[in-house]
Amino acid sequence: MNFTRWSARLPGTQRRAAARTDHTVSPDRRGDGSVPAARVEQLADGMSAVPAVDELPVREVLDRVPALVALIHGPDHRLAYVNDAYVAAFGARPIGDPAREALPELDELGLFPLLDQVLRSRKPRTVKSRKAPDGRSYTFSCTPVSDGERGGVLVFATDVTDHAEAAERLRASERRQRETAVTLQRSLLPQELEQPDDLRVAATYQPGGTEAAVGGDWYDVITLGGGRTALVIGDVMGRGVRAAAVMGQLRTAVRAYARLDLPPHEILQLLDGLATEIDANQIATCVYAIHDPNEGRLVYASAGHLPILVRDESGVVLRADEPTGPPLGTGGWMHASGSIPLGPGSTAVLYTDGLVERRNEDLDEGIAALERALAGATGTPQVVCDRLVRSAGVTADHDDDVAVLVLQHPSRTGPDSELFRNAALELLGGVEAAPRARAFASGVLTSWRFPPELHDLGVLAASELVANSLQHGTPPMRLRLRRTDRRLIIEVTDGDDHLPRRRRAEPGDESGRGIAIVATIASAWGSRRTPGGGKAVWCEFALPRAK
Repeated sequence: MNFTRWSARLPGTQRRAAARTDHTVSPDRRGDGSVPAARVEQLADGMSAVPAVDELPVREVLDRVPALVALIHGPDHRLAYVNDAYVAAFGARPIGDPAREALPELDELGLFPLLDQVLRSRKPRTVKSRKAPDGRSYTFSCTPVSDGERGGVLVFATDVTDHAEAAERLRASERRQRETAVTLQRSLLPQELEQPDDLRVAATYQPGGTEAAVGGDWYDVITLGGGRTALVIGDVMGRGVRAAAVMGQLRTAVRAYARLDLPPHEILQLLDGLATEIDANQIATCVYAIHDPNEGRLVYASAGHLPILVRDESGVVLRADEPTGPPLGTGGWMHASGSIPLGPGSTAVLYTDGLVERRNEDLDEGIAALERALAGATGTPQVVCDRLVRSAGVTADHDDDVAVLVLQHPSRTGPDSELFRNAALELLGGVEAAPRARAFASGVLTSWRFPPELHDLGVLAASELVANSLQHGTPPMRLRLRRTDRRLIIEVTDGDDHLPRRRRAEPGDESGRGIAIVATIASAWGSRRTPGGGKAVWCEFALPRAK
């Protein structure tokens, strides 16, 4: 083989030779597509001549190159040459044999189809960081060379083991960080959702794929007492452990603020201030909603989050678009509450943007697709949840976190409907309203066939709450009794917004014992301000389990 002639095809030689434009091109090399041969370069000041590239002993140069070099000739890929570095890495190789037999390591790496491409296209190809049988990693550059009518391929392999190992260490570190974030994220989410009396609830969380860092998606279900339920879903902007940690703080704060039983927009106002204190550069979107079975509506407030979707009993899907305020952590905004019907037979969906947002696609198109999927999704909340996730094309390698919360208000008929009953009495007049309220409560509890002990406790609690309202409240007043399959709820509303508090009455005090009595005999009690002004005071009793 004429290595001197083939050396003009070595990587980099063409660029160096082409840069020397002041040299004369020999007649035998001009116009054939090869690199002009520079014979002698004369240095200034009479210094000795430096040999040109064509005059260098190419075999000696290649033998001393630390990279692995192999020369493969002809369409049948016969081995023409390997340098000392190649021999040191893989052992001596028989010259003239087919390369598939002489260089089995290249066959194992799958390089022979690449050699065919290089011969056909006459263009170089590179394969980055392939692990060879010797355990080291190489980047292979295959360059076409020619000798008259014959052609070949120069295989040039650079040892990149250190780089490959560093990259693998980095990937392993990223995997560990992601696993830590996923573990933290999952541990901060509810391990088991609370199941309210009047709702059926299910949720799912799908972390992003291995190429996507974990975000700060979260959801929660909080029973507020008195038959009411708070539902929340949110998304902390950002990725990784930091976003998951901020999510955990916000979720804990939501549960604490929910115990205050404030309207949704006031909860978001508190969260907005807290988000700013946690990290002034961190923002989050959130929807906080409250379901009251007596109202048949979902009252909500949104901080930059995606709209709630509700499918009614007839299959029509409604979108709760307004009102929507800016995300949490922006500050200086007064959020507002809105409402959407959620009667018996309805299904509501709260979700994060990972379910509907796609690259190169408008967000409204994703929400519209979710509406269509919800319109046809039936079954239990968990079934609906899984169907929505599948319809959105969410897989294990999805590029963003996905959180979905589905709640259903079942439409009860037959014997099951007997376990969910309501009764209400408008409290008109003065002190004579108290005996009417006791008689009403006694009659209702008797018709509901409560055992005598629970009947008497219910009548006593209703009497004390009504007496407290008559003494400290203002009209209009109402007594409401509600039973579910798990509890008896007694609630009194009036027009005064001063909330009662439990206090210790001294022996000489003529008042102050009503709330203390209720708190003692009931399983739980509480009070809240009502949206139109006034307050509601409630207590509940756990029903004995059916044997």
